[in-house]
Amino acid sequence: MIGTPPPSGRRPAAFRLDDSKVRMSDDETRTPSLDEALITQALQDDEEPRLPRDASTPKTGVRFGKWLMIGLSGLVSLAIGLAIDSLIRDLFARTDWLGWLGLALVALAALGLLGLAAKELAALARVGRIDDLRDRLQQAAEADDARAASAGLKELLALYRDRPETAQGRKALAGHMREVIDGRDLVKLAERDLLSPLDLEARRIVMNSAKRVSLVTAVSPRALVDLLAVLYENLRTVRRLSILYGGRPGTLGFVRLTRQVVTHLAVTGGMAAGDSLASQVLGHGLAARLSARLGEGVINGLLTARIGIAAIAVCRPAPFVAGRGPTISEFMGELISSSEKAEKAASASQKRDQTARE
Repeated sequence: MIGTPPPSGRRPAAFRLDDSKVRMSDDETRTPSLDEALITQALQDDEEPRLPRDASTPKTGVRFGKWLMIGLSGLVSLAIGLAIDSLIRDLFARTDWLGWLGLALVALAALGLLGLAAKELAALARVGRIDDLRDRLQQAAEADDARAASAGLKELLALYRDRPETAQGRKALAGHMREVIDGRDLVKLAERDLLSPLDLEARRIVMNSAKRVSLVTAVSPRALVDLLAVLYENLRTVRRLSILYGGRPGTLGFVRLTRQVVTHLAVTGGMAAGDSLASQVLGHGLAARLSARLGEGVINGLLTARIGIAAIAVCRPAPFVAGRGPTISEFMGELISSSEKAEKAASASQKRDQTARE
């Protein structure tokens, strides 16, 4: 780090690093004013010169796609409104009571649409609050900020105040908040006392989903059935985990959560890691004990478990501070054991059938 040379016409001056006049800047070409000092990043001899940040920032311009969507949605709305207006006029032309009945039904539909929109907006806001709460608790734990941690944990207690199964954990955490002064320790205690039962149930949800995917793909005769089963189980797991952790997403909130889970997998490389780990284990002896079909089911189950782990990270209202959270290795042993039992049960059933025929 170097200080930017003073502009011409200004005498050299000394500044403390905590002085409000000291500024950090990524732009080495910026000239400081007469009453400030700039600190910029110096290039090492072996470093490549960097382009300005504007070079990689998308320029805002006319968004024709947005215009297209607004125009099409407006036309569809007008078409629906004109169709309803024509229907009401036809009903009144036939008889008055049919027209009034049609108006009442339109009013009922409009009321339902407003209620549905309000519910979706509330669900989106709730999912957004959980994301914001997790980020703030993460920052509080990293900075060991007791005040920020207490504020975030109060919101966490409010999130679960209507959940009877969290009563004991909420009581314990409220007591810790009056006694513990370290922000990071408060977040750890919340994870242990309040969230650990929910984490245990989340692991059961992911494990059961992975087992179902593993067994269905092992016995299914068609690839399309496999695909539909995996898709259904993954979406169902994401929704159940969100409800478990207090999200209760609507349709739009569920779409947002699904996108976040996919983004989390892309950022962490989870799918590739899960596939590599599964292939490695299968190549070191599991393939010799299981049939090819059951081995494929185990891989699908492991990938489903990886998606569940990503969903836990996205839906959980607090970060994992005391531990790393669930890992794919925790699910692997149980999935392999379940597949081996299914293989033995299938073999025993085939032997009984063969004996009965003889």
